[in-house]
Amino acid sequence: TASVPLYRVPGAYEIPVCAEYVLQYTNADVIIALGVVIRGETAHADLITQSVSDELQRMSTRHLTPVINMVLLVNNENDARARVFGDQMNRGVEAARAALNMAELFTKLHTAYPTPRSSEDE
Repeated sequence: TASVPLYRVPGAYEIPVCAEYVLQYTNADVIIALGVVIRGETAHADLITQSVSDELQRMSTRHLTPVINMVLLVNNENDARARVFGDQMNRGVEAARAALNMAELFTKLHTAYPTPRSSEDE
């Protein structure tokens, strides 16, 4: 049976450092990053969301561990509720499904290719 620890951070900008810590110090098979950023009158929310997304992608590639990015940029709280809890679209459920699919895929990849290529193979 799988254990799914939950770590809360004060804001979306802190998600990558928490995810990095988990990747460095645990044997996590996959990470799901969940967050909501509400757009204001300036570009700040867009910049935060882009920065978080970029770093989560870099982590996933660097650690060869899937990081599911569900940090949402929305216009207001109603949009957030609709995207998170909506009948037609539930981002939490989507993230969990993606995490399970990626964990299964990476298990297959690790079985098929248990050791990395050496630099001599290039």
